[in-house]
Amino acid sequence: QVQLVESGGGLVQAGGSLRLSCAASGSIFSVKAMAWHRQAPGKQRELVAHITGGGITNYADSVKGRFTISRDNAKNSVYLQMNNLKPEDTAVYYCAAVITAQGMSTSAYWGQGTQVTVSS
Repeated sequence: QVQLVESGGGLVQAGGSLRLSCAASGSIFSVKAMAWHRQAPGKQRELVAHITGGGITNYADSVKGRFTISRDNAKNSVYLQMNNLKPEDTAVYYCAAVITAQGMSTSAYWGQGTQVTVSS
């Protein structure tokens, strides 16, 4: 059984910062790519940032220069540092990871989501 647990969401004023964390646990053999997605009310879920097992990163244009994704392979964790937040960043943020379990099956896993609200 593999789980992803997110933390760090909350309410912040425009221009402020938040740091999201996500830890994978369970019967893990290896963690490959990890990513953060978000879904705002009435909108489709979108990719925010992605990081490969080797540390190569990719960002949505809307967050480039403001958000930074990083990972700690020893802790099977991924982070999202969000600076200069804007009201349009308000959404539920989801952690996702491609994980090979101890039984050697590889699947995509999702966290339960954490709410980020940016007030103007």
